[in-house]
Amino acid sequence: MTLLQKEYNDVAYISGPLLFVNAASDLAYGAIVNIKDGNGKIRGGQVISVTDQNAVIQVFEETRGLDLATASVSLVEDVARLGVSKEMIGRRFDGLGRPIDGLPAVIAEQRLSINGQPMNPAARAKPEEFIQTGISTIDVQTSLIRGQKLPIFSGSGLPHNELAAQIARQAKVPGHEGDFAVVFAAMGLTQREVSFFTQEFERTGALARSVLFLNKADDPAVERLLTPRMALTTAEYLAFEKGYHVLVILTDLTNYCEALREIGGAREEIPGRRGFPGYMYTDLAGLYERAGVVQGKPGSVTQVPILSMPDDDITHPIPDLTGYITEGQIVVDRALNSKGVFPPINPLPSLSRLQGNGIGKGKTRADHKNVSDQLFAAYANGLDLRKLVAITGEDALTDTDKLYLKFADDFETYFIGQGDQDRSIDDSLTVAWGILSKLPQSQLTRLSKDSIDKFYGQKVDEMWKGGRSTSI
Repeated sequence: MTLLQKEYNDVAYISGPLLFVNAASDLAYGAIVNIKDGNGKIRGGQVISVTDQNAVIQVFEETRGLDLATASVSLVEDVARLGVSKEMIGRRFDGLGRPIDGLPAVIAEQRLSINGQPMNPAARAKPEEFIQTGISTIDVQTSLIRGQKLPIFSGSGLPHNELAAQIARQAKVPGHEGDFAVVFAAMGLTQREVSFFTQEFERTGALARSVLFLNKADDPAVERLLTPRMALTTAEYLAFEKGYHVLVILTDLTNYCEALREIGGAREEIPGRRGFPGYMYTDLAGLYERAGVVQGKPGSVTQVPILSMPDDDITHPIPDLTGYITEGQIVVDRALNSKGVFPPINPLPSLSRLQGNGIGKGKTRADHKNVSDQLFAAYANGLDLRKLVAITGEDALTDTDKLYLKFADDFETYFIGQGDQDRSIDDSLTVAWGILSKLPQSQLTRLSKDSIDKFYGQKVDEMWKGGRSTSI
């Protein structure tokens, strides 16, 4: 009898999605197995723990109907793998990598472990190439750099799904449009959200350069843990084997962490903060650190994980741990959303720690950093004055203060609230200069005289190239 035919029949007990099998210590951690019940039905599973006494197996489907007396386990593969191919671009898969678009299965060029290969820190190249998302608030003030991991912190009911679809549709590395791809993985989606993403990617043509992994809310929780690994394995293959610059969008990491907590509870693990397992930091780092640029490899993997903060609490363990591992954050703001501003990204708590590597002369534009700093300072001043007006009234303000108030309104309306426009970085900087020109030159202390002489006071309609008729 070969190892592949060996069966383990001593199933001790079942706890939720977990199967505890005695005398199975020769199974390897991470191995893929089949579980057969008394009626011959076969379910998939993965070994998540092995001791001298037993092996713990996550069942990929529900465990209802499994009988301890008749269930048996057999080894399929020593580690979970995904068959990958360049032909995956333009296809839709479920959370386990099975096609759901009605087309045949992909003929795999390689079968790769979904746990990925550890990236040698010494082989990492410095991320320093700008990725244009077409969204002004991100491109100008929280710039995304190739190889970076930059999460989006959102909240329940906020339009992060629409934002994710817009980034997937518009993102590009200037000069590398032909070898740019998007790998989109969604976890815990409702049927309505599955329909939204499917229709949005097909309607806009974004599917032609994308690979979609869609895990639904009614799929077993354990599948949710595999979905981002399937996506990242595909991204690494396209980047480091085929030379693509790959943007990976993962949404919603909160659903992923909830699945971690559910599985941890079934395993009777000692819970950590708010019931989440103590190894959640390590688990998340294992996902986030798969982004990067490798010396000698033509492609790159950039990550935009999206998570919804429970009760908008940025100190919740999920955003808190994510913030430790990643290189900044983009914050979706509930107050801006309530004003009808889209995309409602608040630049003040947002940050890109790698922004300085990828912007400026020769990369985006020489005045980029200074414009970003000036916008930040002027908007912060405008918001402070709004609070003051609520107490003292507008009559107590100076004429300059009133200009800052007007600036804050225009900034939210025309710069942040761009709707579904796809703006180039030049277009975004032009809009920024149009709004900054409402302030006296003496207030633009973060801009050089050369930049002011060149860009200050130009007519907005001319700067927007006639693309928008509204004047500011």
